[in-house]
Amino acid sequence: MARPLQFTSTGYGAIRILRNLAVAGLVAASPAAAETVTLAALGDSLTQGYGLPQEQGFVPQLEGWLEEHGEDVDIVNAGVSGDTTAGGLSRVDWTLTPDVDGLIVALGGNDLLRGIDPSVSRGNLDGLLQVAQAKDVPTMLIGLTAPGNYGPDYKQAFDAMYPELAKTYGSVYVESFLAPLEEMDDRQGAMRDYMQADGIHPNAEGVKLIVEALGPRVQQLIGRIVD
Repeated sequence: MARPLQFTSTGYGAIRILRNLAVAGLVAASPAAAETVTLAALGDSLTQGYGLPQEQGFVPQLEGWLEEHGEDVDIVNAGVSGDTTAGGLSRVDWTLTPDVDGLIVALGGNDLLRGIDPSVSRGNLDGLLQVAQAKDVPTMLIGLTAPGNYGPDYKQAFDAMYPELAKTYGSVYVESFLAPLEEMDDRQGAMRDYMQADGIHPNAEGVKLIVEALGPRVQQLIGRIVD
């Protein structure tokens, strides 16, 4: 299927102005094609669905939740296992094809695992959000909380970059991908019941809880596209 050319507009909404007036055919695209919102989920193994059957991964479960709640949506799985914010920056331009209406960004976990300087991670996230802004694509930024073992300065800088960048670019902001599991009173029980054996990736039931928490926020992102 041929993809439409991208026109530049001054703001979000109305499914990118009916896919830019049905690609200058001045509207004649089918109503279904005009109304379906396409999102890209740019992330790492958490987005990609590491260790799970395809249908139980984050993207399929999120797409299913949204459809059950009345959204006409397609989600492109742009998750790459092991990816860092640098990898996300290198991929964002070609991820945002003209048919992508909104971008979910969930990166930084592998930066943490590698102890990458938060200023470097921040610069990468800033760069990819700039690309989305230039393409007139609204964004959701999902954050992470650094552990204390890197020291208070590292933690403060890492934790702060997500809300600050979300504010700068007007992104829908979510504090933590794993918040529904991290906030459980019984942390050991949460690890046992909702995480895979590696202790890093959620199992299918854990993903379900994550999707239930994130779903309404993704609807907020969709609202910025269709209004």
